[in-house]
Amino acid sequence: MSRAGRQAQKKKRDLAAEAFEAGIALVRANPALGSVDLKVCRTTRDCFLTPDDGLVRVDSDGVLHAHPTRRAEPAEWAWAVAHGLIHLGFGHVPAAKGERVQPDRYDIAARCVVVNRFLLGFSVGTAPEHLPSAYPDGDEEQLAARWRRAGSVPAVFERCGTAGGGPDQWLEPYDKWAPSVPDWQLAFAHALTRTMATAMDVAGGRRESMSDDAAQVRPWEKALSWFVTSYPLLGGIAAGIELVADLELAQAHGISVAAVNAEAGEIYVNPLRQMEDEEWRFVLAHEMLHAALRHGDRCGTRDPYVFNVACDYVINGWLTEMDVGTPPEGLLYDAELKGLSAEEVYDRIAHDLRRMRRLSTLRGKGACDVLGAPLGSPREHVDLDEFYRRGLGQGLNLHQQHERGYLPGGLVEEIRALNHPPLHWDARLARWFDEFVPRPEPVRSYARPSRRQSSTPDIPRAGRYFPPEEIARCTFGVVLDTSGSMDRTLLGKALGAIASYAGARDVPAARVVFCDAAAHDAGYLPVSEIAGRVRVRGRGGTVLQPGIDLLHRADDFPPGAPVLVITDGWCDVLRVRREHAYLIPHGARLPFTARGPVFRVQ
Repeated sequence: MSRAGRQAQKKKRDLAAEAFEAGIALVRANPALGSVDLKVCRTTRDCFLTPDDGLVRVDSDGVLHAHPTRRAEPAEWAWAVAHGLIHLGFGHVPAAKGERVQPDRYDIAARCVVVNRFLLGFSVGTAPEHLPSAYPDGDEEQLAARWRRAGSVPAVFERCGTAGGGPDQWLEPYDKWAPSVPDWQLAFAHALTRTMATAMDVAGGRRESMSDDAAQVRPWEKALSWFVTSYPLLGGIAAGIELVADLELAQAHGISVAAVNAEAGEIYVNPLRQMEDEEWRFVLAHEMLHAALRHGDRCGTRDPYVFNVACDYVINGWLTEMDVGTPPEGLLYDAELKGLSAEEVYDRIAHDLRRMRRLSTLRGKGACDVLGAPLGSPREHVDLDEFYRRGLGQGLNLHQQHERGYLPGGLVEEIRALNHPPLHWDARLARWFDEFVPRPEPVRSYARPSRRQSSTPDIPRAGRYFPPEEIARCTFGVVLDTSGSMDRTLLGKALGAIASYAGARDVPAARVVFCDAAAHDAGYLPVSEIAGRVRVRGRGGTVLQPGIDLLHRADDFPPGAPVLVITDGWCDVLRVRREHAYLIPHGARLPFTARGPVFRVQ
């Protein structure tokens, strides 16, 4: 052969190899399959596992034996390679210790059917045209047993593999001198988990695309993704929470490690804080439990910081028992407080407030990591009570159904309590009316004959009537805050509810007092006029005590009649010396300890 001929032969392209490499590239582009260790054999001289008339055969050592000269489209090669890798991931060719028995024709066909059915929804490459478009239900063991009882494999499923007429799965003999035995199922499960976590990050805006480098994912984002994919108790909360890693915001508000705002559904982390992945898991679980268990709303009239410390003791104890992550150094933990609720821990530690204020939360020393308002711009969110209650309730059910680990009894009890929320404010207000505003009862007397007396002249019948003194007893007082800070929506809801329940209790009139900078006595008003025809007089400051005193001194107001105070919480300290209750907006707080029930209007 001439020199020119030899050079032309050297430059001749290997089209089969190029198509195969292009197919391998398509497989590696898949996030789940691309992370599985792939070994390829493309030779016919020393390898008896190379398929004669197919594309690929896979063995238990994780080697894909591909036909070296077979020409196929890159998409077909990609489908065949993915088919072999999924055989490994599904445990069809396990690298088990001891004697390995080759699968029979029924097992081989059933396993190929299961893999092809999986690839219908996990699209990689293009399936060969001769394969069916639908497959029977059932796993590989059920299908193989069914066909083995029938004595034959359906013809349409006989050649569903990638090795032509031969088996595309091969178990290599066990080598007892091998240093380790690979677990292909575990590797494939980890790859699928990472893929799902990445997809959740992309959907949640924590990553820009599926192809982002894993090294660019920050440790607190990896920790949050772990809850979504691997910890069902808090997975629902983690899927709806937003991480805010803003250095300027963290420094401005003194956030040492992390803080949470339940109303905004945001966890604020300090991006300069260096911690291990396990420590970030502990921190994020800590903040999610703060939000989900509504510790900010449960504070009441307690010292906010000391109650935050009490909640930290309880949560850290639970997370330590559940072995969720690793607690960072310096976190609040006391084994003697095990099994106590946050309120019980507060009662134990509240006697030493000076020492408690020297303790440090995740936000820092002397600062609450349960925030009362979002630090950034507000964002739209669903109903908070429903979101946290549903997330924890469903997470608890999944956790217990799949037996994912130990849960402290106190945490389970609080989650169960969230699934039974308290009565709505208007229902509790109705109960208050039933108890303290009794319905006037009619009196029977023979001094007033019954209207039916004429029908039975020989039988005396007592008549019923309401005595005048009952009218004064069945009434109540309303002290209404009419300052500039009051919301008209709150006024409408509160006055409408009062009129409705007063009418249902047959209360003819109620004593109404408007208060801003001074008290304005509106006198007794029919209940039908309370909601519709009351003219709000004042728009000044908020001083309610003169209105309370006016009712106390009024001669025509019964001493046993209760008082209902409607305010937004921005008022003076009140002293009410009779039965009373408060109507305030949801989320508002009174500047004093209320001695009567407080109804929060939603």
